[in-house]
Amino acid sequence: MALLSCQDLSLGYEGKAILENLSFTVDTGDYLCIVGENGSGKTTLMKTILGLIHPLKGKIVTGDGLLQQEIGYLPQQTLVQRDFPASVYEIVLSGCQGRKGLRPFYSKADKELAWKNIRRMELVPLARRCYRELSGGQQQRVLLARALCATKKLLLLDEPVAGLDPKVTAEMYQLISDLNRKDGITVVMISHDLEAALRCATHILHIGARVYCGTVEGYLQSETGSHWMAKGGAEA
Repeated sequence: MALLSCQDLSLGYEGKAILENLSFTVDTGDYLCIVGENGSGKTTLMKTILGLIHPLKGKIVTGDGLLQQEIGYLPQQTLVQRDFPASVYEIVLSGCQGRKGLRPFYSKADKELAWKNIRRMELVPLARRCYRELSGGQQQRVLLARALCATKKLLLLDEPVAGLDPKVTAEMYQLISDLNRKDGITVVMISHDLEAALRCATHILHIGARVYCGTVEGYLQSETGSHWMAKGGAEA
């Protein structure tokens, strides 16, 4: 059974669809990049998978024992979020909220998991620093560590390298690839960088006027992929 299955989805707001009749599956171990035109519904799709928005039609089914609260999520940051006055450790630990249940406090296991992911993202020297004092790349590592506290199976990433310089962008892509290939975490990532998507991902979901879901190799040979690459992935 697929880890995630989206079946005949129609998505939108206030009854108005922006994306219709979308079906695709994500298997354990996949690295799926979502590409397509601006306004095509990429972020709306991700928020629907997370249960933050209800589909207008269709359904989303999870497998392999995956619960919705066990999905790790790294959203696009707003200016207000970048200025959040909490320590790195506090933000990473907050990723364990879905594990708390009705417990009013974080457990010893929660705190150990937070430190594990702080080490994993090489953030130990910054653990007591205020989040808003960090660089953009450091903040993204913190948010990735936070997302990892929520999941062992599936990460959803919404343009995780937006606004980062080329060196930090390459480092972030490498971190994500390592989580997928070495740790076996399934990745679903919205990307505006078609070149990086084709290089890093195992599968592509292209949404918009043209729709494709399948392997990177298949995408390169498809009419949808050929058309998009001829445009240079503009506005992806």
